[in-house]
Amino acid sequence: MSDGALWGWVIPRGTFVLKGNGPERGCPFRGRVFMEVNLSILATGLDTVWVLLCAALVFFMEAGFAFLEAGFIRAKNSMNIVMKVFTDCTIGMLSYWVLGFAVMYGLDKGGLFGGSGFLLSGGFEHLQLRIPLYAYWLFQAAFAVAMASIVSGAVAERMKFGPYLIFTALAAGLIYPVAGHWVWGGGWLSELGMLDFAGSAVVHALGGWSALAAVLLLGPREGKYNPDGTVNVLPAHNMHLAFLGTFILWFGWFGFNPGSSLSGLDLNIARIAVTTNLAAAAGGTTGMLFTMWKYGKADPSMAMNGALAGLAAITAGTAYVTPASAVIIGSVAGVLVVLAVGFFDRVRADDPVGAIAVHGVNGTWGALAVGLFAEKGGLFYGGGLHLLGVQALGVLAVSLWAFTATGLVFYLLRKTVGIRVSASEELEGLDINEHGIPAYAGLVAGSLGEVGVDEFTPDTTCAPEVVSRAAVQK
Repeated sequence: MSDGALWGWVIPRGTFVLKGNGPERGCPFRGRVFMEVNLSILATGLDTVWVLLCAALVFFMEAGFAFLEAGFIRAKNSMNIVMKVFTDCTIGMLSYWVLGFAVMYGLDKGGLFGGSGFLLSGGFEHLQLRIPLYAYWLFQAAFAVAMASIVSGAVAERMKFGPYLIFTALAAGLIYPVAGHWVWGGGWLSELGMLDFAGSAVVHALGGWSALAAVLLLGPREGKYNPDGTVNVLPAHNMHLAFLGTFILWFGWFGFNPGSSLSGLDLNIARIAVTTNLAAAAGGTTGMLFTMWKYGKADPSMAMNGALAGLAAITAGTAYVTPASAVIIGSVAGVLVVLAVGFFDRVRADDPVGAIAVHGVNGTWGALAVGLFAEKGGLFYGGGLHLLGVQALGVLAVSLWAFTATGLVFYLLRKTVGIRVSASEELEGLDINEHGIPAYAGLVAGSLGEVGVDEFTPDTTCAPEVVSRAAVQK
């Protein structure tokens, strides 16, 4: 310490004091300066800023969903899908405020759901949060709308707008919160010891299997499948937009996973970020290479969905596995997503963006992978079968809840207000019929990848269904 200035740190009784002597000792301050900051308040402040920043990153993922889904579908429906994602943020956010957060984190009722604190009215002291309740709510609300946005892409190009609003309210207010309570809110799966750090099961498997139920009740798009079982490609209109959406989602995952630590002082957040990134890179690589080997072309849609599959898969175990294990988990996800897209097309589950394969299949894989690769309790680390069994039971329960609850909602909507537009409206496009405005001014039939009911474009760079078409014909 120099003679010109004397700076000392003193930490008495939970405070630190910044001391400085006057200008005669070289200190820039006149007179004696004391600054006392309670360390616990400082830690809480840092954690709060961290969680709010991560909440913003997760919320920005909605832009990624919007661009990805709009790019993967035809231009005449692209405004409609962006509007659906937008309403996930508006109606979904309000529903989570009124009902969802209370169901997810309210006082436990038999291990099944919470039952206190509706409209964020209080009564969450049992959570023992280190950050303000409002910061925690905002972070969790961003997760709720992300789950709903998984479904929006799967039902693209043929679902009515009004019934979708009802679904997104129920998804954010009930379907997601019930599963979230089981795992994160002190419910029965939490008591069993299920590990799902940031939501491979609670967000991704839940959203993916909800999407499957919705797709099966909604039916495929007009012209997608031929009577002989072959698959027509209904081409994506803007793959650049889809890539932009993928990059935004990847970027947002750095809030999704590290933010789930709920602390900017947690030294593990750096490793969480690394495992997240490596799984995405591995999934994108194997998704691309597998399509090159199997179909002879490096399909862009499978490169994108491979990266997203890796992200969905690592989300459960990102804090529990090594970087090497993250690469394995992501690599498997990249292959699974390609195989799953082809499988769902063979059973005529029409998913324009591959949401079921990305989130349902690989959210399930990610939850199971924790039981294999977790450093504490994983099968490959000498932990035996206990954790793997708990993970399998947990993801099965969440998936069955997703499929059953969403199936019931769509069935009731189909029997009452209807869920599907008419064939003529589908042919003309949902942008005009549902919103009265096209996404692109001056758009005419046949441009920007528009196709009619009886025609298709065998372009090999046209969204996830291209690979599945090759798989069906192979």
